[in-house]
Amino acid sequence: MHMIHERFCCIAVMRLLRRRWLLISVGVMVVLGAVHLVILIEGGKQERGDSAIRKSESVPPAGPLTVVTLKPDLAAEAGIHVTPVVKGGFRLHRDFPATVQPNENELAEVTTLVRGRVVEVYADVGQDVNKGAVLALLHSKDLSLAQAAYVKAAAQSHEAALAYERATTLYEELVVSLAELNRREAVMKTARAELRETTHRLELLGVQAEEIERLDREHTIRSDVPIRAPVAGRVIMRNLTRGEVVEMAQKIFTVADLSDVWVVGKVPEKDVQFIHREQSVEVRATAYPGRVFPGTITYLSDVLDPATRTMRLRVTVPNPKKLLKPEMFASVRVYAEPEPEVVMVPVAAVQRSGESSYVFMRLEGGRFEKRPVVLGPETDQVVAVLSGLREGELIVTAGTFVLKSEFEKSQIEPVQ
Repeated sequence: MHMIHERFCCIAVMRLLRRRWLLISVGVMVVLGAVHLVILIEGGKQERGDSAIRKSESVPPAGPLTVVTLKPDLAAEAGIHVTPVVKGGFRLHRDFPATVQPNENELAEVTTLVRGRVVEVYADVGQDVNKGAVLALLHSKDLSLAQAAYVKAAAQSHEAALAYERATTLYEELVVSLAELNRREAVMKTARAELRETTHRLELLGVQAEEIERLDREHTIRSDVPIRAPVAGRVIMRNLTRGEVVEMAQKIFTVADLSDVWVVGKVPEKDVQFIHREQSVEVRATAYPGRVFPGTITYLSDVLDPATRTMRLRVTVPNPKKLLKPEMFASVRVYAEPEPEVVMVPVAAVQRSGESSYVFMRLEGGRFEKRPVVLGPETDQVVAVLSGLREGELIVTAGTFVLKSEFEKSQIEPVQ
């Protein structure tokens, strides 16, 4: 029995060991299968990565085109016009705001030194008058009194002169004494002094020499005061009406000779270095677009305006046809010294996008290139190009709308 029992124990142990070995073998196979699966997955990833790298190396990245081609019919329909890039002297200019003013050296403010009532007005604004022409007529009591004083002084002077002549004759005949002769002479000199004073008073009141001679002949007092033009020119201001009473020193007319005018402008402090006297400039009036009036700088202020930091500039401009009128808005254009050998293109050829600038170049075969450029100073017509272009290259100056569209399409839908 003991032997049978030991035999059964051995058989049980062997069965137990066989089951454990089977479990271990299955576990090892599962682990090896998982490892193999991981290796296969990683290998696939590596293969796909290598394939992507090879594909990226063989195909260039997509981006915006710099050259497009237009069919001849589309280019003709777009109205594309080209101009060669030129190199030459570039002349920069600066414009300063200004206004037209009368030439104060040929300007006269007409006033009256006598109080009076306006009887007639003969001149109106815009009328050309000659020197000495009667502009208006006043009726003045003060003038009547001044003429009466003159007539009286003239009569007294004449009487004193006759008395002195008689005294001289009587003194030679020993009829009167020397003292009487001297007294008559003193009276005559006093009367003549009073006559000169009244004559001067009439002259200050605007009475002409012809009117004084008439007083001497006719001894008739006239209270009319003619207001005359002191210079030849155009009446640009009138400040009286018929029946109005004007006071002494009141400005009633302004007469200006507008054959040349002043154009007064202001120059910023940073541009003062470009301005000098006797410099030839161009004046452009707002009323006459595109028209140029040549002038010369005749005055520069020695002091800057502390509020605006500007210098006053005065240009004398010939105005024979009277086209420039006082208070017109204008601009003064001053040219700098020309810079030689500068690459220039028309302003219309330059396209701007943000802070960058570019032009369209025409190549062979109906192709057009978008070329970035670096710009320098510019005028109304041309702009200097610092880099990006060479002399003789053809740039597009008209019909750029179609080219812009093509380049924008190339950025959205790049060619595969």
